[in-house]
Amino acid sequence: MMIRLATRHAASIRMAGAIASAMLVAFPASAQDSRLSLAERVARLEQQAQNQDKGGIGMVNQMQQLQSQVQQLQGQIEELQHQLQQLDDKNKAQYIDLDSRIGRLEGASAAGTPAAAASTGAPAANATGSPAASTPASSASSASAPQGSPAPAGADEQAAYDTAFKALRAGDYANASRGFRDFIQQHPDSSLAPNAWYWLGESYYVTTNYAVALEAFQRLLSQFPQSDKAPDALLKVGYTQFELKQIDQARATLQDVIRKYPGSKAASLAQERLNRIQLQSTN
Repeated sequence: MMIRLATRHAASIRMAGAIASAMLVAFPASAQDSRLSLAERVARLEQQAQNQDKGGIGMVNQMQQLQSQVQQLQGQIEELQHQLQQLDDKNKAQYIDLDSRIGRLEGASAAGTPAAAASTGAPAANATGSPAASTPASSASSASAPQGSPAPAGADEQAAYDTAFKALRAGDYANASRGFRDFIQQHPDSSLAPNAWYWLGESYYVTTNYAVALEAFQRLLSQFPQSDKAPDALLKVGYTQFELKQIDQARATLQDVIRKYPGSKAASLAQERLNRIQLQSTN
């Protein structure tokens, strides 16, 4: 009996030892699996951090690109604003020039006595900037004038001219140009024709229709070279050539104004424009 109990006890001890050995073997394996899982987790975290870094760099690059585009757009806007300001300044200068010329004509008409007209060698002007109507004596003298001299203006001619000129003064350049064109077509040989050609050119010049303005001024010079509007017309030829980027032609024309009409207001303005052209060419 005692032997049997000892045998069973030994068997139990062996079984416990086997279980303990199995547990000892299993424990390092489990710990190793745990360590590998932790390393994988760390690797994944590192990969996520790298991805986040790459994403952050990408965002920074996109922000820099957007900032560069905004700066380029701001530069373009500033350039457009500068160009608009230049156009606005140019239009204001043209309006001032036109208004000053009209004012000088009105001032001349207010002080235009026969003696003053004789001293300038030009016909007296009325309030519309046109030569005063000829007297019967001047009409008789015009009959012996060379062919191509303007004929005296009649009442209907004067009325048509005044209507176009009033539209010009009011800033209604479309009706002004239409009125002057109609006047020239109906009264090509009138004493008011040179003035009509000139103000027709002005109505186009002020509205920046430079090519048509140039043609009008040139027609005045070719048909009425002795007109008192010739100096101003030649000056405006130079101005329109300059606006059309015909710089060499403009320079030559302005020099012609100074040479042909020394001491005149047109010559002074021509010299000012030449100085400006020279200044721009050196910048």
